[in-house]
Amino acid sequence: MAPATPTGGTDLAAQLATKVPVVAPEASVPEVLAALVGRRFATTAAVAVCDHGRLVGLVRLEELFAAPRDATAAELVDPDAVVVAETIDREVAVQRAVQRGRDTVAVVDATGRLLGLVPPAEVLAVLAAEHDEDLARLSGFTHDVAAARHASVESVGRRFHHRLPWLLVGLVGALLSADLVGAFKGQLERNVILAFFIPGVVYMADAVGTQTETLVVRGLSVGVGIGQVAVRELLTGLLVGITVAAAFVPVGLWRWGEPDVVVAVALSLLAACSIATLIAMALPWLLSRLGRDPAFGSGPLATVVQDLLSVVIYLGIAGNLVH
Repeated sequence: MAPATPTGGTDLAAQLATKVPVVAPEASVPEVLAALVGRRFATTAAVAVCDHGRLVGLVRLEELFAAPRDATAAELVDPDAVVVAETIDREVAVQRAVQRGRDTVAVVDATGRLLGLVPPAEVLAVLAAEHDEDLARLSGFTHDVAAARHASVESVGRRFHHRLPWLLVGLVGALLSADLVGAFKGQLERNVILAFFIPGVVYMADAVGTQTETLVVRGLSVGVGIGQVAVRELLTGLLVGITVAAAFVPVGLWRWGEPDVVVAVALSLLAACSIATLIAMALPWLLSRLGRDPAFGSGPLATVVQDLLSVVIYLGIAGNLVH
């Protein structure tokens, strides 16, 4: 019997125990038990059965003690043992162990050679860490529950420090928005009615974006990545834009009677609502990838970007359609 020797890297590297009991398939129960005595391993929850380094299976310690003395290790291999490739995500690996009622995971390379075992304590640690991460996503995208809790109870000074930079970004966006509107001053003076719809277009885009952000947070809290919802959410945003634009047309024609203005507003609603879903998904993901807390930044930043785009879209379309 000898400790397993790792032959490569693994996504479970931080949890992997490499000094584990390893026996040959033909080893008898007394030989296995005798080899365990007087030696120290990282885990003895299971004994790895290997044939020239290739994993045959795992023998649970309770089965080993209860087995007939003339049984061999190969005969005691656990049929429900969890064996995973070195590239598998750690959360998936431990979930398989839970589903099969096992507390140890064997990790092998592409050729089936044993890299090591994930012992029971590490299986529990991974489950706890993933649970914390899911709760943190649900409560505001922070990296862990401790960080989320700290953000909730931190001092007034720290709250001010975390929030002010993003709000200043919002102020800059508001000034830029004023400049954008000012660039169309002549057109707005000739067609004052165009100014009536700026708040409405901006609000609808913000509302659609807020709904998307909420759905993305809920999805991430249960392990659903942005890539899994992106296409459906983009199509939903497009459908919402079409519906809102179509609903506005008859009301706009009845209330203001300006066909060119109504068409410009309808097209702007369609474009702004559709783009809002993309921004609402992209910004939280980007901030998280950059190591910044999206709980503070995604809302204000998404609002700024979406407001500027909405103004540009609306006034750009109006400038080409309204005379």
